[in-house]
Amino acid sequence: MENRGITMKLNKFKLEDYLCDYEFKAPYLLCCSDAESWSMNEILEMANSEERALWDKLRLGYTEVKGLPALRGQIAMTLYEGLELEQVSCFAGAEEAIFCTFFALCEPEDHAIVLTPSYQSLFEIPKLKGSSITTIELKEERGWKIDLDEVKKAIRPNTKWFIMNFPHNPTGQVISPEELKGLIKLLDQHGIWLFSDEVYRLLGPKETIWAKPAACLYPKAISLGVMSKAYGMAGLRIGWIACQDKKVLKNIEYVKHYTSICNSASSEILSIIALRNQKAIVGRNNAILAENLRLLDSFIDEYSELFSWVRPQGGCVGFVKYKGPEP
Repeated sequence: MENRGITMKLNKFKLEDYLCDYEFKAPYLLCCSDAESWSMNEILEMANSEERALWDKLRLGYTEVKGLPALRGQIAMTLYEGLELEQVSCFAGAEEAIFCTFFALCEPEDHAIVLTPSYQSLFEIPKLKGSSITTIELKEERGWKIDLDEVKKAIRPNTKWFIMNFPHNPTGQVISPEELKGLIKLLDQHGIWLFSDEVYRLLGPKETIWAKPAACLYPKAISLGVMSKAYGMAGLRIGWIACQDKKVLKNIEYVKHYTSICNSASSEILSIIALRNQKAIVGRNNAILAENLRLLDSFIDEYSELFSWVRPQGGCVGFVKYKGPEP
């Protein structure tokens, strides 16, 4: 019998393809999107006796699909006030979490609104499942801030998702508590799910005012986190999603059975140690960021005829405008 099913095709992931060519070859890398990394010994030195025993007695077998309960409990306690470990699922990095979420939950009849610029998979995976996409561009003249009027105009009767990334990569804009509250009120009126990529949360200048994670505020929100960005531990490949709806998390988990199946056992223990020492780790990373911001402020002031930017409020990247004659 002839197969008349739908053929799904992924477009080339342009950023990751570019990084494959240059990330480990360029003598000067100015496109890093994560905080300064740590050595394994530095993390192990932070471990208390209980954590060190977990590490020393670790057996390298399969781990639980959802993630080690101690890790999920630590994530919930450290980052998501009011949530419990059963409302957190872990993945092999943030990218797997994105893929599994949208592959599990998007349908051809769905419509998604995506803030752009964005990480490509945030709109490619819904498109892969046949969902229609409307993009809303953040605008420099608005300081890269979210425009709720534009969001309201983009909503359709079949809109299921609003997808965003704050602190934003590449502009460094954050969403304020008031803006997030207004967005959630609008989405709730229409029964729309919020996917909130929060991988840079807590990384930024000391004056930044942080909104609570979306998953803590809205029953139809999914918050994305990872050890890679704010913590500077991309090599661990540990990401997670938090959501109040345990049934939704279970549906996403089913897709993970077809991807990584489970996480790295050693990475889970190192992540527990790091999260228990979050203040020291994020504090060091923010100190480096503050010094680098000072240097960039001086650079852009000195060469203002060539460069400008909206100074980033969070994360560790900024979107620089080049005003010279070259393309």
